[in-house]
Amino acid sequence: MPLYAIIGNDRTDSLTDRLASRPAHLARLEQLKAEGRLVLAGPFPAIDSVDPGSAGFSGSLIVAEFETLAAARTWADADPYRAAGVYTDVIVKPFKHVLP
Repeated sequence: MPLYAIIGNDRTDSLTDRLASRPAHLARLEQLKAEGRLVLAGPFPAIDSVDPGSAGFSGSLIVAEFETLAAARTWADADPYRAAGVYTDVIVKPFKHVLP
């Protein structure tokens, strides 16, 4: 099954909404993981720190298997962070895993 990168860009000052929506967001990722389709997922800290605290995050990256680009876009459009207005925009594109 092909891989797709999903890159969500956070709006400024989205941390409160991000934290409120996080459990639902993570539940969807756990489902992908359980299906063996998740390669990696995580946020981009807004500052150069593993724990950015109140600075929050600037977005997220998900790499996962989907049947098609359209299926990946549909999945990304249903993300709780989109519904909560955390993401200003989401880019979905094919991804070729080379290393490791």
